[in-house]
Amino acid sequence: MGLMDRFFGKAGSDEKPPEDHAVLVTLKLSDAAFGDAEERDAIHALSDRLDAAIRAAGAGEFDGDEFGDGVCTLYMYGPDADRLFEAIRPVLEGCSFMRGAHITLRYGPPSAEVRRREFILGS
Repeated sequence: MGLMDRFFGKAGSDEKPPEDHAVLVTLKLSDAAFGDAEERDAIHALSDRLDAAIRAAGAGEFDGDEFGDGVCTLYMYGPDADRLFEAIRPVLEGCSFMRGAHITLRYGPPSAEVRRREFILGS
C-alpha cells in the first residue's frame, strides 16, 4: 500500500479480514449431560492444541467450547473455512476420541443461506 493510501485511510495489510467462516466440531460425550471429568479435561487439552495450530497457521481463532445435552461443540472462526480446517485437521485426527465427531464447515456468516459442508471425522 502506498503512502497516499495510508494517509487517506484505505484498508491495508494490517487490517484483520472478517471472521465470517466457521468450523464447528461436535463430539458425543459419555453421558447425557456434560461428560465426565476425564472427557472434559481431554477436550480442554485438545482445545489448547487447536488454538495453537490455528494461530501458527494464521487461519483465524479458536473461540471456545460448549458442553451440554451429551455433546461438546468446539467453535473456530476465520476468513476461510477450508484453510481453518486444514490447520486443525492433523490435531483432530491425532486424537482417537475425536473419531466420529461431526464436522461443519460454514462458508460465510451464520445464516441459513450460506454454503455448508458437513461430514463425520474418520469416515
